[in-house]
Amino acid sequence: METIINYFETIPSVHRSLILVGGITFFWILEGIVPLFSVGYKKWRHALPNFFFTMTTILVNFPLAFILLKTSDWTVQNDFGIINWLPEMPLWAYVLLGLLLLDLIGAYFAHWTEHKIKPLWMVHLVHHSDHNVDTTTANRHHPLESIIRYIFTLVGVFIVGAPIGVIMLYQSLSVVLSQFNHANIKLPKGLDKALSWVLISPDMHKVHHHYKLPYTDSNYGNIFSFWDRLFGTYMHMERETIVYGVDTFPDEKENSSIKGLLKQPFHKYRRPTTQGLNEQKNPVTASYGDI
Repeated sequence: METIINYFETIPSVHRSLILVGGITFFWILEGIVPLFSVGYKKWRHALPNFFFTMTTILVNFPLAFILLKTSDWTVQNDFGIINWLPEMPLWAYVLLGLLLLDLIGAYFAHWTEHKIKPLWMVHLVHHSDHNVDTTTANRHHPLESIIRYIFTLVGVFIVGAPIGVIMLYQSLSVVLSQFNHANIKLPKGLDKALSWVLISPDMHKVHHHYKLPYTDSNYGNIFSFWDRLFGTYMHMERETIVYGVDTFPDEKENSSIKGLLKQPFHKYRRPTTQGLNEQKNPVTASYGDI
């Protein structure tokens, strides 16, 4: 564990880029081998706006990383934060607790808040309006959301008192796990269910991308599934019945346009309802295969 933390304390930027690109590449290939569903969309055309928003996320976070580093250094030097106030513990327990708390504050609470506050939902809508969820969807976030998520992560670092090695490990795991649970892959149902007791599995997260309530407001986790079960936001839905998108923004053409997506947060507020798209328009259900 010490070797891992030492590596992430000084992880080169090129290695972080390789984690991002390598994850997308791996799951992109896997989607072609064991796809969850097959529809007639062109993967590269679908991926273009998602790759655009991947780049904007990098551009937003790059200059702000300095503040994250300085905040982490301050908490460590001043023995501030939850994990620094607890009794001495083995390194593995210290790291695991740091990862759990960063995931809770920087991912779960951030995600939950975006669904509960109207203006934030309109920003987050860009992520939900993807009609063909796959591994590239993981990085489909409006630049404003990148700032919102960064603020939550920064607050998490301050409250937790996480050293930079734990932060970099957390962010790397967050990227890969998000690519994994968004990927259009079909795991055996038993394996997926077993994974979902600890990690956010593909089937578990796909429920969150169903086009209408109450499923849209469930399964907020990113790495660990404990938080949804603990706070009562876990929901199960058979993957064969999932329809991607948002019922109040059903225009797939606009939802595939970079220009349209950049303007999406500024539309008149509309919240998903229990009514919505005609189920007969579901492009997914008819294309599922049995395990």
